[in-house]
Amino acid sequence: MFKNILIATDGSKLSRKAISAGIKLANLSGAKVTGFFSPEQYEILMYGEYVPPNLLSRKEWDKRAAETAKKYLAEIEKAAANAQVKCETAFDQSLAPWEAIVAAAKKHKCDLIVMASHGRSGLAAIVLGSQTTKVLTHSKVPVLVCR
Repeated sequence: MFKNILIATDGSKLSRKAISAGIKLANLSGAKVTGFFSPEQYEILMYGEYVPPNLLSRKEWDKRAAETAKKYLAEIEKAAANAQVKCETAFDQSLAPWEAIVAAAKKHKCDLIVMASHGRSGLAAIVLGSQTTKVLTHSKVPVLVCR
């Protein structure tokens, strides 16, 4: 059925449901999983000559992003190991996580993306947008959305 399932996480409680569902599906179909996380890309927002006092260096930002990725992706690795499912992980900083998720699925030759939806509606959905909706709209492979 599926050979390589990309499981996208943002470290949230809902993402843990997607991890569980993705691992179970991989186990049932004999697929491997690719765990993926897309932390925010480093971007300095300065206004005129004002520099924010809590500005992190690029090096510190990258270090924290890598630490966060390691923590979130370890959850997928642990769940996969417990289910005896082959697993690899990756992360890529991006201003648009949905783009990174779609690109990762292509790069790793995944034939399914599993991710959570936070179910925002109304003004929150308009203002914040939905990474899940954008993945659904732009992905060339099927997407399983967990709620």
